[in-house]
Amino acid sequence: MNGRVDAPDSRADLKGDTCGSDHLGRGGEPAPLIAHIVHSLEVGGLQNGLINLINRLPVQSYQHAVISLTGTTNMASRFLDPATRVYTLDKRSGQDFRIHLELYRLFRRIKPDVVHTRNLSTLEAQLAALLAGVPHRVHGEHGRDISDLDGARRRYQWLRRALEPIVHRYIAVSQDLERYLECEVGIPRRKIIAIRNGVDTSKFAPGDNCRDRFPDGFCAWDSVVVGTVGRMEAVKDQITLVRAFVRLVQGGAGRYEHVRLVAIGDGTLRAPAQRLLEEAGMTDVAWLPGERDDVPELLRAMDIFVLPSLAEGISNTILEAMASGLPVVATDVGGNSELVATGKTGILVPRADPYAMAEAIRSYVDDPLLRREDGARGRQRCEREFSIDAMVERYATLYDSLLEAGRSGAHPSRVVDAG
Repeated sequence: MNGRVDAPDSRADLKGDTCGSDHLGRGGEPAPLIAHIVHSLEVGGLQNGLINLINRLPVQSYQHAVISLTGTTNMASRFLDPATRVYTLDKRSGQDFRIHLELYRLFRRIKPDVVHTRNLSTLEAQLAALLAGVPHRVHGEHGRDISDLDGARRRYQWLRRALEPIVHRYIAVSQDLERYLECEVGIPRRKIIAIRNGVDTSKFAPGDNCRDRFPDGFCAWDSVVVGTVGRMEAVKDQITLVRAFVRLVQGGAGRYEHVRLVAIGDGTLRAPAQRLLEEAGMTDVAWLPGERDDVPELLRAMDIFVLPSLAEGISNTILEAMASGLPVVATDVGGNSELVATGKTGILVPRADPYAMAEAIRSYVDDPLLRREDGARGRQRCEREFSIDAMVERYATLYDSLLEAGRSGAHPSRVVDAG
């Protein structure tokens, strides 16, 4: 199976763990190993972005190890290179100091050239990387946590500031996160690089209607399908979307009986969302199937995409919806305003406001021409500004600049900007 999964603690037998050593780089030496640290390898935008990056970086230039602090799913099988190793640490909730020792031991064993942590929950892995002698250390900020939606918690700012001296480069996926790192946390500007997420515009594209993916009888030819995709957790706030949908349909005096709701994804909000629909007597016009592996086709079956998140970095799902030719209704948080241009590709609304969201959805339901025009402009913008190839090139340039600095003896935090 691609993406072999190992448990890297003392209970595991890791003899012969070469972690992709069949990939040779310059001079016949093994290609540099990048160790990517994530909180979990469950379905989500960050995880999809990581898989897309690893699958597109040239195999002759890099090896990869993916270390999940908690669990994983069958997403590990999506790594195309069978030499990519996936490790799970089974971290307990809250503080689990055992993790630091396991990370140290794993780093000492696999000897990565670069450790790349993502988001606050993995940042402390930089300490284990320093102690294990990992020469190059990178940290990416991809979004906000539900416990710190505005980045205002002093404790988290202090933690980021305290670890700044040992992190060589910071990656921000949005202007909002760039500003936060520099102005609120106090990271030196020379350490911060902007790398926006990219989307595969060949995989996510307008195409034939795919409504056969829906249950039989769910919608008719003239139905308008309002959809969303994402983890059903508090920060994604699908509850507000459900409330907006109920308000739209119930308040329309029968005018919106042809509107349908599709919410793809699983998590702790799925059951409460289903209960709200049951209480409103609307389970027959809404479909919440959980996780799906046919998201590109499901997006092509939708008419309007909604992202109700309370916080975001640069949303992969917005990019995928835009690339699929859908108009987007999104909350005005994080990097969403960098993607959604109100009056051109979509509509921005305040977060946690079902009334404003219902009105934005109504404007698209009532105007098919506006849906098509805004969706087409969103597709054009993805092709022009959010190429996945450009994203991969930026990451490769960053990794290469760090590795070259190491070979030349320059300090990694002073490498030339990868842009």
